[in-house]
Amino acid sequence: MDYEIDLKKIKAIAESDEEENWDFRSYLKFHDMPDDELDELVSQLNESVEEAIDCTKCANCCKKIPPDLRKDDIRRISKHLKVSEAVFSETYLKRSEEGENIINVLPCPFLDQNKCSIYDIRPETCRSYPHLDKPDFRSRLTEVVRNCSLCPIVFNVYEELKGIIRDDDMMEDQSLDDDLLW
Repeated sequence: MDYEIDLKKIKAIAESDEEENWDFRSYLKFHDMPDDELDELVSQLNESVEEAIDCTKCANCCKKIPPDLRKDDIRRISKHLKVSEAVFSETYLKRSEEGENIINVLPCPFLDQNKCSIYDIRPETCRSYPHLDKPDFRSRLTEVVRNCSLCPIVFNVYEELKGIIRDDDMMEDQSLDDDLLW
């Protein structure tokens, strides 16, 4: 399958489809597909898309989304950099509005030629990004919609998911008008 990887196109499509994406989010929140089936479907889509897209060609997440760091992330990275946790925090972190420790500048100071210079010890949130293979996908739909314009993987998985759910629902009830689905 051919996936869209051009960030300008992804951003333009995501912005033009923003209302549809939010409507689909609302629709999916209350869709009758069991959570475990939805999680499995999204995980399979994610695996397929991730295999086809090289994140180091993009690294947009590292350029646009400040990761939050847990205490064990701070401890591990500080040790690697051979600085105290206090010096690391003072140099690289700030508090988010939610009170989390986040990287204080964008792009991430550890991004070097679209590759993470601390890849082996990167923060947990970076390891799991774009968080599509984690359980309870429905609980993260707001984040997914927001990330559609930023990440080719998120964009392509969400677009595939919209098509699958629409096709399945249309098969179940041929009389539904396409506009009524979301």
